Amino acid sequence: MTESTILIVDDEAAIRDMVGITLDLAGFTSIAASNAHEAHVSIIDHKPDLVLLDWMLPGGSGIELARRLRRDEITTNLPIIMLTAKTSEDNKVQGLSEGVDDYVTKPFSPRELVARIKTVLQI
Repeated sequence: MTESTILIVDDEAAIRDMVGITLDLAGFTSIAASNAHEAHVSIIDHKPDLVLLDWMLPGGSGIELARRLRRDEITTNLPIIMLTAKTSEDNKVQGLSEGVDDYVTKPFSPRELVARIKTVLQI
């Protein structure tokens, strides 16, 4: 398996750290951002293979970032998995309607998250 780089975007350091450890153990490289602006800069600078994106972020929501990424021809095909505490059916439908590839709610199973990442990346 080619090592894929995953960008973790979450304002909670504990979530970023736990997901990062999970991804490292699964053979991925992880990078992290704590807000939408840092995430956008990391996407441009590091060109990750997939973004794990929280909905509620300081300085702009994850869903707004997902919309922006889908409108930009450079990032329009960048896989995005929402990883969020927003659990309502309406939230899930909105996220998927905005073009995210999958939607995982917190709390989540690390094993399931890795399986979903591999499915979205088709590895």
